[in-house]
Amino acid sequence: MKMELAGVNFVLAAAGFLLWTSGGSAAPMECHFNSRALCVFEERHYSLGETWMDNACMQCTCLHPVGVGCCETVHRPVDFPAWCQVRVEPVTCKVSLVQTADPRLPCSPGDDIQDPSHGSLQLQQQLEG
Repeated sequence: MKMELAGVNFVLAAAGFLLWTSGGSAAPMECHFNSRALCVFEERHYSLGETWMDNACMQCTCLHPVGVGCCETVHRPVDFPAWCQVRVEPVTCKVSLVQTADPRLPCSPGDDIQDPSHGSLQLQQQLEG
């Protein structure tokens, strides 16, 4: 019974750590906990408390013996036109906006945006109207 209680306390502490490390940014970053995951990445074994960055720009922390917790490290933009999409480079974790129709081209919305799904335009119209 004592061992189970200690395990529950550790999981609660780990969840609190993941929430604390995810920060309080305007665009909330997601964290995930996997109780079945092993503390292994690219054939390297990690010990309790050690961290690594995976290929999806997630920072993972070994919480052995109860699993692995991972949190996003990129701040994704939330206010951009519908004709744009967010692209995250897998190695550098650099975030950029690209055109949905042709992801090779950057999305550079200007002052002449007339897309009603654009958040800033909606707010501006509400304030003016």
